[in-house]
Amino acid sequence: MSMVRSMTGFGRGKLCENGLEVTAELKSVNHRYFEFSSRLPRGCAYLEEPLKDFCRGKISRGKLEISVTVEENGADSTLIEINEPFADAYIAALKKLSERYGIENDIKLSSLVCAPDIFNVKKQQAPEETVTATVLAAVDEALKGFIAMRETEGAKLERDVRHRAELILKKVEFVEKRSPETVKAYREKLEQRIRELLSDATVDEQRLLTETAIFADKTAVDEETVRLRSHISQLCALLESDEPVGRKLDFIVQEMNREANTIGSKAQDIEIAHTVVDIKAEIEKIREQIQNIE
Repeated sequence: MSMVRSMTGFGRGKLCENGLEVTAELKSVNHRYFEFSSRLPRGCAYLEEPLKDFCRGKISRGKLEISVTVEENGADSTLIEINEPFADAYIAALKKLSERYGIENDIKLSSLVCAPDIFNVKKQQAPEETVTATVLAAVDEALKGFIAMRETEGAKLERDVRHRAELILKKVEFVEKRSPETVKAYREKLEQRIRELLSDATVDEQRLLTETAIFADKTAVDEETVRLRSHISQLCALLESDEPVGRKLDFIVQEMNREANTIGSKAQDIEIAHTVVDIKAEIEKIREQIQNIE
């Protein structure tokens, strides 16, 4: 089964685990190689390398951007401490106020807890190992949708490339049939010109054969069409691969274009020349499409 993937994709994963609420979003666009960038919560820079290595194992090409948010929502993530220096000073001040002005000292716990700054509330950070494991699990979830989107887009690209390859093959078939006819037409035209130049009807048959053979050799495109067919066969075979093939496809399309150019340079026939233009147009469209393939 073909696994052609586009380099464009998006995925989102959310996970509530280990007292953490993690959201991960992935998106990618075309790039010649694998390029990674991330937006991470403050204090979580240590996630950069594990995330990069994890994603590199799933994605071979594309400019990948990943955004991660981490919220601690567990009951044990909050630590409340008594601000003892403040409490001591606060109680001492209340006692002094009572003694100095003869006011009953009725200090109660309820009156203390209402005092500002009596408690220090701190958020306890989860261990790095826990955060890393939870974030990677959320990213793995995001990758499912991300890869599914890439495969859906890849299937569309594959269908289009195959369709254009078939069109090229039909045009190559026309060139192969037309090429011998151009040699025959050249011989007839040459013979006619010789007869017009000579007063008599005598034609040097050997010389005519030689000139025709030279023309046929100069305009022969058999080798080029055979190679072009071979490249198209390779291209279609690569589309069946379950590995990333974008770079290999790019190389094959360059070779296809080279053969088309050679056929065009040899063409001495207007119909073949026009057909080569059509072939090159389809090759260019294939080249544009495979720029999107991983």
